[in-house]
Amino acid sequence: MELRRLRYLCAVAEEGHLTRAAERLGIRSSSLSQQIIALERELDATLFVRTQAGMTPTAAALALLPHARRMLEEADLGARAVRDTVGRPLRIGVTPGAPTAVLSALYAETVEIDDLPAARQLELLRRGALDAGLLALPEDVDGLRVVVVSERPLGVLVADSHPLARLDTVGWEDLAGQDLLLYERKLAPGYHDALLADCAAAGWRPARVRSGPPRRSLFVAELRYGGDVVALRPEEEPAEGLRRLPLREAPVVRHALVWDPAHESSERIAALV
Repeated sequence: MELRRLRYLCAVAEEGHLTRAAERLGIRSSSLSQQIIALERELDATLFVRTQAGMTPTAAALALLPHARRMLEEADLGARAVRDTVGRPLRIGVTPGAPTAVLSALYAETVEIDDLPAARQLELLRRGALDAGLLALPEDVDGLRVVVVSERPLGVLVADSHPLARLDTVGWEDLAGQDLLLYERKLAPGYHDALLADCAAAGWRPARVRSGPPRRSLFVAELRYGGDVVALRPEEEPAEGLRRLPLREAPVVRHALVWDPAHESSERIAALV
C-alpha cells in the first residue's frame, strides 16, 4: 500500500467528507475519489459508505485506520531522523481535547505539533523520538519532568436532543442509567482509570462504558445518534448538535507539559512553560 493513499484514507475518515478532505490535502475531489477507489480495489474491500451527507468509514476502514496512522507516523519519524537537527523546531505531542489556550501558546512558538494519544507520547518520549508532550494527568510519568499548565472542571456533553439538554446544570444523580462515551483505555490508561474512579466516588456507575473513537467527527456522531449516552469533557465550544452542561461537584482535569529532564533541549522546553 502506498503511504500517499493511506494519508488520503485518514483525511477522508477524519473529515467525513470528500470535498473537505480534498481541500485539506490540496488536491481535487475527483483525484482523491480515484485514489480511494484504487485503495479499495487493492484491498478488495469497501472502505466508505458514500452518501449525500458525506463519507462514513466501514468496518474495514476502521480496522485499517490505526495501522495506517502508525505507518504514516513511523514514516514521518524516519524523515525527521535524516534531517539536520541544528536549530530544528521542537516536536511536541498533544492529546485530543488539549486546552485551546495552551495550544494557541504552543502554535505561537517555533514548534511542530503532533496529535498523539498519551500512551503513544510517553512511548516516543522515552525513545527520544518526541521532545515534549501535552497530556492529561495522571499517567505513568516516572522519570519525566512534569509541569501542570491547565486545570479545568469537567462538564457533561450530550446531544441537543438528549433529555438532559433541557437542564441548566447536571448533578451526578441525573446521570443514572446513562452510558459513558470514553476513548479506549490503551490510549491513556492513567486518566481513563482515574476518571472512572471519580465517577464511582461521586456515586455514578455508568450503565455501560462505550469505547468511543478518538477522532472528533466519529465521537460527535456517537453522541448525537447513540441514544442514552453522555461524555465528560472540559469546557470547550461544543460541536454542532451537541450541548455542554456544567456538572455540579465536577472533577478537574489537569493537563501537563512533560519531557525528559536529560533531553538536549530541556532548557528550551522549560522556557515554553
